[in-house]
Amino acid sequence: MSNVVHASAAELEAGLPEIQLAPTSEGTVELIVRRPAEGEREVLDEAELDLTQGLVGDRWLATARSKGEPVDPNTQLTLMSARVIALIAPDRERWPLAGDQLYLDLDLRPENVPAGTRLALGSAVIEVTDEPHTGCAKFSARFGSDAIRFVNSRTGRALRLRGMNARVVEPGRVRAGDTIRKLAAAGSP
Repeated sequence: MSNVVHASAAELEAGLPEIQLAPTSEGTVELIVRRPAEGEREVLDEAELDLTQGLVGDRWLATARSKGEPVDPNTQLTLMSARVIALIAPDRERWPLAGDQLYLDLDLRPENVPAGTRLALGSAVIEVTDEPHTGCAKFSARFGSDAIRFVNSRTGRALRLRGMNARVVEPGRVRAGDTIRKLAAAGSP
C-alpha cells in the first residue's frame, strides 16, 4: 500500500459536481462488503440483512458485545456513496478499506434521505438513522489527510460524503447491482 497515491484536495474538490449528480429516488447497490473480523473485508455478490445482526456475518454485533457496550441498532449498517469512494479511491479494489458495508449510487444528502427515510434494496428494507458517520484515523491512514478533511469539511458533512448509518427494518437479501429505492419516511402517510 505504500505505492498508493492519495487524491489531492484539488482533485477531490473537482469531483464534487459528479457526486452531486447521484440519483435522488432510485439508485444502485454498487458493492457489498462484510467485515468478519477487525481489518478483514469480504466482497459479496449477495448478503442477508437481519433485524438483529444487520449484515449477517459482519462483526458489528460481536464487536459491540465484546466491548460490553449496549448494542445500538441505529449503527447496524454503514452506507457510503459509490461516487464519493470512487473519487477518493479510483481503484475499486480499495473501496472496502473505507469500512462500510453498502456502497450505493444514490444521493445521500440529509435533504434527500433524512433520518427515518426507508430504502428498499433487494427484498430488504432499511431505515436511515440520525447517528452520525464520520471519518476516523483509519480512514485518513488508508486514503490520506486530504480525504479525511474533504469528507469531514462543512461541505462534506452537508453532502454526507462520509456516508450514513442505517438499521434493518425488514429482513431480506440484497445483491450487488440491485436497485435501491427511496420509500416514505417512517410514520409518513
